[in-house]
Amino acid sequence: MQNSYAQSRLLKLFLAAAAVLIPFLANAQGSYIPYNRDYYHLLDRYDILRGQNNPVYRSATKPYRRDDVAAYLDSIADDPVIRSRSDQFNIAYLSQDNWEFVSRETPESKKPFLKGLYRRPGDFAHYYSEEFDIHVSPVIYLNGGLEPDFEQNPNRLSRGVVLRGSIDKKVGFYTYFTTSEAFFPSWVKTYAEHNGAVPGEGFWKEYNGEGYSYFSALGHVSYNITKHIEVEVGHDRNFIGEGYRSFLLSDFSNPYMFVKFNTRVWKFQLTNIWTQMTADVDYDRGRPTDGRYPQKWFSFHRLGFNIGKNLNLGFFESVMTDKVDFNYFNPIVFYRWVEQSLGTPDKVMLGIDGKWNFHPGMQLYGQFALDEFVFSEFFGQDGKGSKRNKYGIQAGYKYINAFNLSNLDLQLEFNSARPYTFQEKKDYQSYSNWRTPLTHPRGANFREILGILRYQPIPKLSLTFQGLYQLYGADPDEETNWGGDVLKNRLEGSPTGLFGNEIGQGIENKFVQTNLNASYMLKHNFFIDASHTFRQRTAQDLDSPETSNYLQLAFRWNFIRPDYNY
Repeated sequence: MQNSYAQSRLLKLFLAAAAVLIPFLANAQGSYIPYNRDYYHLLDRYDILRGQNNPVYRSATKPYRRDDVAAYLDSIADDPVIRSRSDQFNIAYLSQDNWEFVSRETPESKKPFLKGLYRRPGDFAHYYSEEFDIHVSPVIYLNGGLEPDFEQNPNRLSRGVVLRGSIDKKVGFYTYFTTSEAFFPSWVKTYAEHNGAVPGEGFWKEYNGEGYSYFSALGHVSYNITKHIEVEVGHDRNFIGEGYRSFLLSDFSNPYMFVKFNTRVWKFQLTNIWTQMTADVDYDRGRPTDGRYPQKWFSFHRLGFNIGKNLNLGFFESVMTDKVDFNYFNPIVFYRWVEQSLGTPDKVMLGIDGKWNFHPGMQLYGQFALDEFVFSEFFGQDGKGSKRNKYGIQAGYKYINAFNLSNLDLQLEFNSARPYTFQEKKDYQSYSNWRTPLTHPRGANFREILGILRYQPIPKLSLTFQGLYQLYGADPDEETNWGGDVLKNRLEGSPTGLFGNEIGQGIENKFVQTNLNASYMLKHNFFIDASHTFRQRTAQDLDSPETSNYLQLAFRWNFIRPDYNY
């Protein structure tokens, strides 16, 4: 116990030293843009339309830096792919959102409020000089919904502040905090009750009996050590990949403390992430306020490189440990070799991801994450359904300006994870954080097909239709483990032996969900959303299909549209 405590103290001292000393070596730097699927789609679609890899940043590693995004917007402002009114509006909107780094002229507000406020459409207040710039804006989200056959109609109120800026054009910083009270739709409440955590938030307090109250705080400091090496120290999420989901690292779990290095040289990008995560929550009376929070440590690296102008491949490796081990701080070491050399049971995962812009307007992408593998059992008939062959696989297709209709974008994606993938036999080493998966919300033991249709018929109006189908196996109780819940020990409660494990085992569920959303931008980053969600689940333990409908209206200001597609 004392050794673990000492290692934890050393890690914190290392992070503190990095945060204090490295900025003095920095070059020009911007803060990072929070990962927002709607916002990032506007950026990525122009890469696909041009049929080329992004020349400024690598799209697989998200979030992006504001100065990189601004440089990219400057490079494509006069590109022939920017031809419709909606595309011209998008470029102007994105440029205004990153105006301090854009070299082109971005207009100031025609009528500032009280002369000193909203001098820029995207900033409630700002100060800009070569030595220091700061941008402050309010954050508000208010929604009300109707879900028949559910006693409590969903609603939510979030309010807070977002702040970003830079010092001497060398150190970028960002902070965001909100406080929320929410009554979630039925399936979100069920998920939160099962996991003991609000998805994406973690810690919560009870609110008016059936509701949840929680405080969100994100922030980071970022800077360049050299021309080609950048570092970020923060408390936030990361996302790796081109898909709607990710089997490498997604943004579904609670934010966590991390240090991230991005090294970009020639056609290569090496991303290293070292984090401290919450391993579990030990409740005294079923509430996080009465709990204790054991910690664990996660290391991740991905080497990505461009092949030609339209193909990018990436190889990744990660390790989850229940204690600090400085062997994993080496940015270029092979984690699997270290784990074997030390004789530890640390959870190591390997994999590959890639994208191919094979035709202007079309992209293929995919991922393969390997948890455990035995060659003879994977390819041999005798090893069919081996519990030791655990992996997740993704394949996707994007079609921009589909069927020659401007601003109609189609995305199709297939995801699958074998039973017991992401689980581990030792406590606190599952691929999870704050009792939620670090990858797909479903965990494992599932197949999924999803489609997304985005349409922007006029500049300020965006329509999104999403449909998904899932086949998955569920556990009948907490003691039984069919391999879908990543929080369970893979050696305990399994009704199967080493072989004969197939996707959907356990209580077979078939699930369909559709979501139609309309977003209208009244002012810069101020939206009105209207949406309808339909869900239907059939299962072996249900006499008839379980269905629900959810209709909602929302107002959001500098707030990312919530995603309840799980």
